[in-house]
Parts: sequence; C-alpha cells; structure tokens
Amino acid sequence: MKVVSKKMTNNDLTILQNFNVLYLEDDENLLKHTKSILEDFVNNIYTAKTSSEALDILLHKRIDVIICDILLKDENGIDFLKYIKSKNINTPAIVTTAHTDTQYLLDAIKLKVENYIVKPINIKELLNSLYDILLPIVQKKEIQKNNNVIKTISAISDGKQVEIVKYIINNLDNENLFTASYTNIMDNFSISKPTLIKLFKDLAEKNILTKVQHKTYRFNESTLESV
Repeated sequence: MKVVSKKMTNNDLTILQNFNVLYLEDDENLLKHTKSILEDFVNNIYTAKTSSEALDILLHKRIDVIICDILLKDENGIDFLKYIKSKNINTPAIVTTAHTDTQYLLDAIKLKVENYIVKPINIKELLNSLYDILLPIVQKKEIQKNNNVIKTISAISDGKQVEIVKYIINNLDNENLFTASYTNIMDNFSISKPTLIKLFKDLAEKNILTKVQHKTYRFNESTLESV
C-alpha cells in the first residue's frame, strides 16, 4: 500500500489539484513509480515513453507542466522541448537526467526550462518545483477572479446580488462555464426567484453571461474589458 504524506513539504500542495502534468520518461519502472506518487497530488498525470507519444498528448489534452527526461531511448528530451517551443507551445517544463554534463545544463538554461533535477528524483524537490511553477498561475487567476467580481458588480445595480455574483465566478470551471439551477442558488442564498431571474437577465443583456444549454452559462470575461 502506497502512503504519501501531503505535508511532505512546507508548501500548500493542494494548489496542484487543479493542474495536469505530462511526464515523458522511457524508464518504465521510474515512470510508474513517480506517476503513482504524483497522481495523489495533481488533477491528471499523463505519461509517455517517447516524444511522439508526448506530443500527441500535448496536442489533445490540457497540459500545465511537462516533466521531461533528457536521455530517452534513441532520442533526446531537450530536442523534444526545442521542437514544441518552435511550434509556439510554451508549456512550463522540468527536465530530469541521470547525468550532470554541463552541456545538458546549458541547453536547459537556453530553453528557459523552469527546473533541472538530477536523478534519482527526490519527490520532495519535484513537488516543490511543481508548486513554484504553478503558484504564480494560481495567484494570477485569483487576481483576475477578484477583478471580474469587481467589474461585474459595477455592471449591475442591485447591491443585494453581490454575493451571488461572487458565487457564480468562484464556481466557474476551466472553460469559464457555470452550471447550476435557480433552485441550487436559492438553496445557498436568501433570494427570491424573481430577483434571481432579474440578475441573470441583467447579466445576459450586458453579455456577461450567455446561456449555452439548460442550467449552463458561459462567463464572458472579454466583455468586462469595456466595463
């Protein structure tokens, strides 16, 4: 039974839970071992043993961080990272290697990779690296979320609806979609259905919320630029 403490670092690793990681490693045992640990911390971890497998995942899944071994069978992880950057895929990357060759380090620096970890991989170091990469993204999202709340509130006239606006924005998914029924919202707030309907109507008229299907609305962040 695998037991890993989520308090193995001083950082709040719960922020990793909303992010997806791509791990490119040709050593199958190391791949399985590291994946078995990381999957307790991140949203999804996708694994690949070749650069072609990794590229296919990268093109079809939302990937927030790449962990990439340098020396792969018959290929080089640095070349893979160079290739995706040439295609304007600027996903943050951590490189791992069993070698301390200066040239590899220089290549990694030139690519502006976020970290360079020498094997055997220290899980605490790897988790801290992921935290350091993803924390600024989380902070940026929080700032944007707060700005969206302020701008949306300024676009409506009824101050009683502020908490509902916050509720909507705090419950958006990664696609800026909000899913809930009027009943769901009324269960959380002391508000009448006519008042709630008026709020959604106001937000829809200002193109801040767009109904995409039953109980699902898209939050149009770009509309707030003019607010």
